[in-house]
Amino acid sequence: MNTSTNSFAVMDRRGSISRAAFSTTGIVNTFLDPAVVVMTLFLLAVVRGDDIEAPYVLLGVLAFALCFPGNARLREPWRSTLNNMVINWLMLAGVLLVFGYASGYLDVFANGFIGQWLGILPVATIATHALARKLMPKVMAMEGYRRSAVIVGCNDIGARLAASFQDDPLLGIACEGFFDDRIHDRLDAFGEKTLLGKLDDLAEYIKTRHTDHIYLALPMASQPRILSLLDSLKDTTVSIFFVPDIFVTDIIQGRMDMIHGVPVVSVCETPFTGLNGIAKRCSDIVLASLILMMIAPILLAVAIGVKLTSPGPTIFRQRRYGLDGKEILVYKFRSMKVTEDGAVVKQASRNDDRITPFGAFIRKTSLDELPQFVNVLQGRMSIVGPRPHAVAHNEMYRKLVKGYMVRHKVKPGITGWAQVNGYRGETDTVDKMEKRIEYDLQYLRNWSVALDIKIILRTVGLVANDASAY
Repeated sequence: MNTSTNSFAVMDRRGSISRAAFSTTGIVNTFLDPAVVVMTLFLLAVVRGDDIEAPYVLLGVLAFALCFPGNARLREPWRSTLNNMVINWLMLAGVLLVFGYASGYLDVFANGFIGQWLGILPVATIATHALARKLMPKVMAMEGYRRSAVIVGCNDIGARLAASFQDDPLLGIACEGFFDDRIHDRLDAFGEKTLLGKLDDLAEYIKTRHTDHIYLALPMASQPRILSLLDSLKDTTVSIFFVPDIFVTDIIQGRMDMIHGVPVVSVCETPFTGLNGIAKRCSDIVLASLILMMIAPILLAVAIGVKLTSPGPTIFRQRRYGLDGKEILVYKFRSMKVTEDGAVVKQASRNDDRITPFGAFIRKTSLDELPQFVNVLQGRMSIVGPRPHAVAHNEMYRKLVKGYMVRHKVKPGITGWAQVNGYRGETDTVDKMEKRIEYDLQYLRNWSVALDIKIILRTVGLVANDASAY
């Protein structure tokens, strides 16, 4: 959660504070990793006694471009940060080595230089992150960085904002208290000490105390009060931020847009718009094509196994919901004696007598899902995304689980965030389905190419050892 005196802040889709990239913490987050990559490159060249000529400079520029903008994630737990580092390192090393081998560019550098650089890079990145985590709170606590703030509105979103200021020293904001017109017995949760006065007292307080920031956390229904308050503050130099209460709800990809000068706020939108959508589709086509070429013998072997071990079709086609809730046909190797696709579909359960012996094997190893890479090439599915459910299950759970249909703002996937977090297989209770949907919505809020790669790598590790698969 970040903010600064020179940036406009609103509550973002994760409930944290989003601000322009040019605050102190924003600069560190954006430039730390690219700078480490380039500095490690040149320092190694100096230590080795190599001449820093044009090829080294070009490699530095290319590496910087591949890593920019960085995402230092200084507020996240070390485990999450390390996972992100590994994925970023794999992407950088993969691109540079493939490009260098294909172009012959690797031969330009001194013997072993590229390998040494890529080997040292993870250690250098971890060391600089550890140093940044230690120094940044001290920097933000220094006089000149620390900003005072008051919150207008003693409500849930105001309380979350105050807790964020207190819990995150990298924000560099000290909350002095609240202003609200409500009587004291309605404000027990906040305590009298935090209540600095009523809205009419705010302007005089600001002039007297020279507070830096005001955060308006009033409901949108309070528009007349907000306008009156803004008028009273025109004679001050305080920075004013509006925290709309719509961001207390479960929003997906929330952001501000402009349509011919008219501001609009996105409350529920797919993450795959513009360049993100192009990147997602291109990666799906490339990966699905490569995977299908590699697994062609396995597809043939499984198809023969299904055909020889039980009567019925080799491929099972089932109607499921795809992007925007539109019906699609999803392919699987048949693993059951039945091919249910009606108004009522019973989920597979442990020791289900409908599953054939060979079907149990391909379900356990996820081989039954392999034909869905064809669905990916068709554009019906993605490699990573919320798992599609049978139409009958969708119609049942959309009435029982809040936000269930929001998962269809993206294409369904062969694997997903819920599956790698233990929510694969039968959802025999509403609680299990609610948890699966919770992870699906987390994926929509936080999508990135790195997250997709992380899910794919975790899926590979889970396929051979997943007790929930049957």
